[in-house]
Amino acid sequence: MKQLLLIFTLFFLTTVLYAQDEFTLAKQGEAAPDFTFETAPGKTVKLSDLKGKVVWINFFATWCPPCRKELPHLQTEVYDQYKNNDDFVLIILGREHSWDELNKFKKEQNFTMPFSPDHGRKVFSLYAQQNIPRNFIVDKEGNIAYSSIGFNEEDFAKIKATVAKLLAK
Repeated sequence: MKQLLLIFTLFFLTTVLYAQDEFTLAKQGEAAPDFTFETAPGKTVKLSDLKGKVVWINFFATWCPPCRKELPHLQTEVYDQYKNNDDFVLIILGREHSWDELNKFKKEQNFTMPFSPDHGRKVFSLYAQQNIPRNFIVDKEGNIAYSSIGFNEEDFAKIKATVAKLLAK
């Protein structure tokens, strides 16, 4: 039984690591792909305009259970903590969602953090091929400092530590 569990664990970890490498297009240490996103209907910002700031990019979908588990942590442990920090920006992109869907979801969940639509996976396709939630931390120079797939509290703590370290520079 222990041997079977060990084999399963190794297979799972290998698959996850392989999937991260195979399906992640934007790699740690490389320049973050530039994109334009809406902060409100018709109002856009480019990632490159945020150079000099630490940027947390989150890709999610309202129907995704791990995403729904992660979002409250983003609200309380990230957005609420850094919303008044001019050196930090949180970009939450609803993969294939409209403004109406995102606003309804935001209201139902009592979120105050900003959401933006990613119509047709235009932004997501620059960063990855599949799997959400995904997080990318972009440093002040515009490079990817950290990335993750899925949600677990241990990895989320590492992401937060990376952000704190980058903001301290």
